[in-house]
Amino acid sequence: MNRRTILVAGLAAVLPLRRTHAEARPFRRGSWQQLRAEHQGRPAIVHFWGLTCAPCLVELPKWGAFRRDHPDADLVLVAADPIPQQTEALSEMLAKAGLQGVESWWFQDRFTERLFWEVDRSWQGELPYTVLLAADGSATGEAGEIGDFGRLDRWLQDPVARRT
Repeated sequence: MNRRTILVAGLAAVLPLRRTHAEARPFRRGSWQQLRAEHQGRPAIVHFWGLTCAPCLVELPKWGAFRRDHPDADLVLVAADPIPQQTEALSEMLAKAGLQGVESWWFQDRFTERLFWEVDRSWQGELPYTVLLAADGSATGEAGEIGDFGRLDRWLQDPVARRT
């Protein structure tokens, strides 16, 4: 091996890899624990939305703007419609809002109450719903529209959110 190959291999080993998420993943029993494990050690914002939720659809382009302003933020979108949706329709709506390529999931399990309970035992399924996952694994859930996206920016910069 030459020096360049060794350097590239070394960088690949130490630099965090950001995978692209072109396709929505099914969210079913155990997915919440999987999602949390994949984002462990860094702050993440998980936003639950739905095609049948009018406030969600109005707010989605604001999430697109947030994503453009914070391309390195761990943002996860979960389509949590209680009514089954076609993944193509979900992808189309995300693309329209400027959110293509963002990690996304969709509720595959029709026993949605179980999925709500896994995410937050006090969540009754109202949408939109946002969970802030701190680097230490603590989670704070909030029902309703975000309103002040600057608050999310401040949370991402907060040393407490970033501490493991």
